[in-house]
Order: sequence, then C-alpha cells, then structure tokens
Amino acid sequence: MKELDTYIAIEGPIGVGKTSLAERIADKLNARKVFEQFEENPFLKDFYDDPESNAFQTQVFFLLQRYQQQQKDIRQLNLLQKGVVTDYMFEKDRLFADFTLNSEAEFKLYSHVADILEKDIVKPDLVVYLQADTPRLMQNIKKRGRDFEKHVTQEYINQVNERYQEFFVNYEEGPLLIINTNNIDFVENSEDFENLLNEIHQPHQGIKYFNPS
Repeated sequence: MKELDTYIAIEGPIGVGKTSLAERIADKLNARKVFEQFEENPFLKDFYDDPESNAFQTQVFFLLQRYQQQQKDIRQLNLLQKGVVTDYMFEKDRLFADFTLNSEAEFKLYSHVADILEKDIVKPDLVVYLQADTPRLMQNIKKRGRDFEKHVTQEYINQVNERYQEFFVNYEEGPLLIINTNNIDFVENSEDFENLLNEIHQPHQGIKYFNPS
C-alpha cells in the first residue's frame, strides 16, 4: 500500500472509533498523527458531571487546543511523513458548541472567537464520517471505560449523534465518505480494516456511502 500524501480527517460521534481507525490508517500509510488531546482538557470531567455549568470553558479550551494543533502539526510540512490523519475536523468544535452552550451571550462570544480562528485553518482533502446507532455507541463507551465518561447519558449521546447526522447531510466543503460501522469491526477484524482502507484510497468527489453488511 502506498504512503499517504493527503490530509484525512476521521469524524463521528463519541465512541464510534475515530481514534482507533485514524491510528491504524496512519501507521499503515506512514502518515503523521494529529489526535485530540481530550485528557488535557481540565474542564471535561466537570462538563460530563454538570454540562450546563461547564460547557463554555470546555468548548473554548478545545477550540484553542485544536487551533494550536492546526498551526503546529498540520500546516507545517514533514519531509518524512507527508500525509496527515486526524481523529477530528476543526468544524467539530462549533458543532458541539451549538448545542452545549445554552447562554446566548456565551455562544455569541464563542462564535466571534471561532470565526476569527476558522479563517486560518486547513481543510481536509477527505473527511471520513463514521456512523453508528446510539446503543452501539453506548456499548463502546462502556467497554473502553474512561473514568471521565462514566456519567455520559444515552440522551446526550443520542443528541450528539443527531447533530452529526444533521451536519453531514448537506456537507459541501469537500469529499465526504460516510461509513456505517454498526456491522464492522476495523480494530479486531483485519479484513474489515483492509476493505475500509481500500475504500478510502478510491478517488472521491462529493458524498459517497460505504455500508458493508
């Protein structure tokens, strides 16, 4: 398999396996990994415990962290690893802020900062959107057992899932590959992973669906 020379962003709701897939693709194709550092966000645990009181600081931290990664890890060329694989896209932050920030004043301030930062980001050459139903996501979250996710509710995950579907239904920023992961396991099943990797390597334009049974 040839090395990657493009920028691929893996996206999808919490628990769908973004980081696991991005890690395998990057290792396979000798691409640079740029992953979310969620464990560095000091507000995240408090957000899951009490979303209404901790949403603003949580989102602003993620927004600035992701912008810093854009400047440091994505814009800068790497002679040994030309391709980049991320487990998020920058627009993700606004997607979450849209329903986590309940205060109009907070959302207005957040949007003002985001508008300034978004002018200086790099768009992915391909976005891979991983889909799964909410029960599958809850099962995955429970299985990985992260301490700060213990209080994540099915209602919240269902809301996140719905927002992702709404966001991508009319996505026009570039090529989009939508993959239904309910019936595949690209972590444990090498055949599933190779099939998915082959699909990613195909030429892409507009929105394309990959729904293995």
